[in-house]
Amino acid sequence: MRMWSLEKLLFSLCTVALSCVSSAAGSIHVSGYEGGHVKVSCPYSEGYEPYEKYLCKNDCGDDDVLIKTTEPNKTKYSIHDDDQKRVFTATISDLSRTDAGKYWCGVTRTGKDIYTEVDLEVGQDSCCERSTKFRSHEESSVSISCPYESQSQNNLKYICRGNQPSTCLEKAIITSDNHQTGQFRLTDDKVSREFTVTITGLTQNNSGSYLCGVHGSTGLDVFSAFELEVKEWCCVRSNKLSGIVGRPVTMQCPYSPKHSDNRKFLCKGDHRNNCTEMVTKQSRFTLQEDVSSSSFLVIVTELKAEDAGTYWCGSDSQWSVGNYTKIQLSAVFPQQTSTEISSTSTEIFTEIFTVVEQVGSQSTLIPGKRIKAISHFVVFTVLAVLLTLVFALVIVYKYKCNKVQGAGANVNRGKAVETEEGIAVSDIYENQDVVCSKQDSSKPKSACQHDDGDDDASETQQECVYQNYTSTEDIYTNQTQIEANRR
Repeated sequence: MRMWSLEKLLFSLCTVALSCVSSAAGSIHVSGYEGGHVKVSCPYSEGYEPYEKYLCKNDCGDDDVLIKTTEPNKTKYSIHDDDQKRVFTATISDLSRTDAGKYWCGVTRTGKDIYTEVDLEVGQDSCCERSTKFRSHEESSVSISCPYESQSQNNLKYICRGNQPSTCLEKAIITSDNHQTGQFRLTDDKVSREFTVTITGLTQNNSGSYLCGVHGSTGLDVFSAFELEVKEWCCVRSNKLSGIVGRPVTMQCPYSPKHSDNRKFLCKGDHRNNCTEMVTKQSRFTLQEDVSSSSFLVIVTELKAEDAGTYWCGSDSQWSVGNYTKIQLSAVFPQQTSTEISSTSTEIFTEIFTVVEQVGSQSTLIPGKRIKAISHFVVFTVLAVLLTLVFALVIVYKYKCNKVQGAGANVNRGKAVETEEGIAVSDIYENQDVVCSKQDSSKPKSACQHDDGDDDASETQQECVYQNYTSTEDIYTNQTQIEANRR
């Protein structure tokens, strides 16, 4: 009886302290990353399918049980029993560094339970302290080597974008199980203990952060980080040029001095791999060497609108990076601005004349204050112009009349000097009165003597002046008569 009591006491102590538990499958090692989750798979022996299973921590007392199959779902923990495979799986979500440690998979039974030890490792979800940088150019290729430890020779290798280890494997671009995927190729050299990822046909979209991963047999995966920068293919030289349609334009293409004997060419197209050579096919394009500056010139004798576009000039048929120049040529019409202004002016004058026509016919096509304001402005403008023209015409007519009178007086004076005896100026004016009386007997005086007469008087005045001096014979006859009177 005493022996039985002693065995019972020892069993109770072992159950509490778990210093002598029964293990069904040895120790289980699992790992996860902060913020992620981890699944703990616990196998059990045949015959225990209907028994309760659970996951506990520390000493597995009543307060240490985290989840059990009789209550399968909690906020942080969940459990599922696959009795066909005789494996129950406990999931721990929203991992933190404090979740790391020792756990137990338990199977409840009469007497002592069956326990399996579980070691959980929680790692930081970022990588890495150091990163290797790689640089390349568009359309070229790059090879990235990722070393690993000798114990991982047969482990899964993979590569992913970003720097989150927790999701790297599930988002892997390529793995050692699939050696070729699109522009990515993976080769594993187990002798040198490194695997290489080659990326071909690079584009700028390939730039960014990457992780090389080696899946661990136990514990967390091992990662190494690298940064890839893909530069524009022709980033060494890229120029913009503008020319005027109908005029010549010159494109300058520098080249390496070692290419002085190479064939130089210029082609047009959005991409260098699909462009049309211009110098050999277009007579307007001519090429001239400029050895002193290690460049050649392409002269377009008469630029056309359709010449605008992307050009590539170079001296290396292999299209090596840095040996080519990308030129973006634009064509501008010389009269483009003037045409726009003329067009705008035409529209304005058309609108003004339309408004004037509407005002004259007392009809408005477009109601509103804007049309009224424009019509008032136009009416005042037209009236002002008309008044100005009338005033100018009156001044011109008066000026001409005075000028003709002065010219007539000068002519009479010149003729009088040529005679042997002088003739008084007053006699010439009297003679003019006589002629005027003969031309127009209805007027008692010459119209030229009335400064404030009406328009008819002005016209008669001009006719009087011109008629008075149109006949040279009348002038001389008059002069003879005056001379006889004096004698």
